[in-house]
Amino acid sequence: MISITEKTLQDLQFPTILETISEICNTEIGKEKALQITPFRDKESLMQALLQTSEYVSSFQNNNAIPNHGFDAITNEIKFLAIEDSFLEVGSFRKIATLSSTVNFLLNFLRKFDDYYPNINARASRVELTKEIVALIDTVVDKYGEIKDNASPVLSDIRRNMNMVRGKVNQSFGIALTQYNGLGYLDDIKESFVQNRRVLAVLSMYRRKVRGTILGSSKTGSIAYIEPEMTLKYSRELSNLEYEEKEEITRILKQLSNAIRPFLPLLKEYQDFLSDVDVIAAKAKYAERINGILPNITEERRLYFRDAFHPILYLTNKQKKEVTHPQTIELQQENRIIVISGPNAGGKTISLKTVGLLQLMLQSGMLIPVHERSETFLFDRILTDIGDNQSIENHLSTYSYRLKNMNYFLKKCNSKTMFLIDEFGTGSDPELGGALAEIFLEEFYHREAFGIITTHYANLKILANELPFATNANMMFDEKSLEPMYKLALGQAGSSFTFEVAQKNGIPFGLINRAKKKIEVGKVRFDKTIATLQKERSKLEKTSQNLKEEETRAREEGKKMESINTKIKQKLESYQELYDSNQKTIYIGQKIEDIAEKYFNNKNKKELIGEFLKIVEIENSKRKKATPKETKAIVAKKKEIIDEVKVQVEEIRKEKKEKKLKPVIEKPKPILKVGDRVRMLDGKAVGSIDKIEKNKAVVNYGLFTSKVSLDELDLVEAVKK
Repeated sequence: MISITEKTLQDLQFPTILETISEICNTEIGKEKALQITPFRDKESLMQALLQTSEYVSSFQNNNAIPNHGFDAITNEIKFLAIEDSFLEVGSFRKIATLSSTVNFLLNFLRKFDDYYPNINARASRVELTKEIVALIDTVVDKYGEIKDNASPVLSDIRRNMNMVRGKVNQSFGIALTQYNGLGYLDDIKESFVQNRRVLAVLSMYRRKVRGTILGSSKTGSIAYIEPEMTLKYSRELSNLEYEEKEEITRILKQLSNAIRPFLPLLKEYQDFLSDVDVIAAKAKYAERINGILPNITEERRLYFRDAFHPILYLTNKQKKEVTHPQTIELQQENRIIVISGPNAGGKTISLKTVGLLQLMLQSGMLIPVHERSETFLFDRILTDIGDNQSIENHLSTYSYRLKNMNYFLKKCNSKTMFLIDEFGTGSDPELGGALAEIFLEEFYHREAFGIITTHYANLKILANELPFATNANMMFDEKSLEPMYKLALGQAGSSFTFEVAQKNGIPFGLINRAKKKIEVGKVRFDKTIATLQKERSKLEKTSQNLKEEETRAREEGKKMESINTKIKQKLESYQELYDSNQKTIYIGQKIEDIAEKYFNNKNKKELIGEFLKIVEIENSKRKKATPKETKAIVAKKKEIIDEVKVQVEEIRKEKKEKKLKPVIEKPKPILKVGDRVRMLDGKAVGSIDKIEKNKAVVNYGLFTSKVSLDELDLVEAVKK
């Protein structure tokens, strides 16, 4: 059972990751769910979550992108539907219909592309697909969220009557408007609306002359707003119809609410499904930002993060256009504890946090920024002690708090635990604190836990060197500039460069020397030895890099030579096939030439035909009858070989032509003398000239002499004068 405490999540800045993912979510429920992500408790659920995120990332690159999954939350609607005899407003039904349509479309899509998204579809397959919800709502509500006229026969009649009465209201009002305007009783604005009813704007002095009901007046009192008497009758009738319409709409909404209520569990499931997809999509988008991948998860006890980036640091530096340095860290059964040492501000804590945070993210279903050849296994616990650990609430000192934390570590630490401790042993007397830290480290080691610690304590560095399955590591520093290189080097402890850094920062040399005298000579020598070793390691790193580059170049050259060799072999095979074919043709031609010569001498046609048929039968006995398809293939192959040979011949001719055109610059031939050491132009044996006669020289090879033309000799070494 996986158990990771809230303290570990805080120490490794896991909530910062969740906040970023939450911001990427499209829906409010998705945002809330993202903030509640915690490490999975079982491997099966974790693997499904990781594969779902990985599948969603792949949808960014292929043509079958996962469709929109956004929705308006129906949490309040679900609460209302749960109350018996309650009913929803018309706008709520439109939200429910949209949610149902979105889910249906997504379920159909994922079923269709199950080959691309098997794990997301596995989640979708738990959700029921139904068109009934949308069908029920669409019979009542239109796409604009209004009740349709034909939602019921009664509503249809009411609205038809309302339209007729409105026509009569407008007609009667128009007659009154024309009449009283003609008499000059109306203000310039002529009409207005009061209490949602159409009224005449009558000048106050004529208000008694206009028959109707006064519904109000202007602020100054100069205008009285009167509804004409002939309109009033129809307005009352319209009000009655509007009331009837409202009652009928309430009845329809209650009826629709009762029809949708049985789907309440499914609607909860729909909202849950879409919000899950929203979180998966947000994790995928975050993975794309940080170049996250799914490394291999093994049963073997091995953690190997190659070129690992701290995601928060990576995104921050990316925004600032600064470089982020990746780290490569490996923990395994034979190398399960790493002790990182070196100067402050060299990146020790970041390296520590990178491993912890990436493991935590992976166990929470997120992809991580590492090289594709990385791998890891799953821990039951990740224990951390990082940062300022002073507990103000409990009135504990840093050291007391750390001891309390170590006690918790000792209770929980086992072979399925990873522990991460920053500045191990600090907070107390260096000698005593260091000794206690050493005992703790030995205990974690014997329990076969995996862990990384950072320290300045020399005794912990020595212990890591002595324990067979622990190793030292250091954050590399440039030996000249004393600037951090932010690169973790395994296998060697790091110097704190205390005095070197102090000198670089302007501390007088005399004070540094006095400080050196204050401490034990052995410690200074130990730290100095480590510093020297680090410098040597830095040089070796550069040499190793150069050798790797040379090796890469040699491999490339080897591949080129291999390719050329293959091409030459193919050409030789083609030439051989052509040669065999030509030899056969020459042989048959020679036979025919012999028969022709015989016929020329004896003029015996019968013998000529017999000999010719004999040749044909001999040749036919050698070949099996080829099918038309095989014959066509043989002809094509021959044509291909001939074409290739033609190209090669053309290239050779071209080369010869170019050689003829190029002026041949010959080196002046040296004048050979007696005593010169020479060799034949096409030989390797070296001899000396004993005698020169005319254009020939006698060359002494020790065991024998030889007379050779001077033109055939090449000077190896001239005789010394």
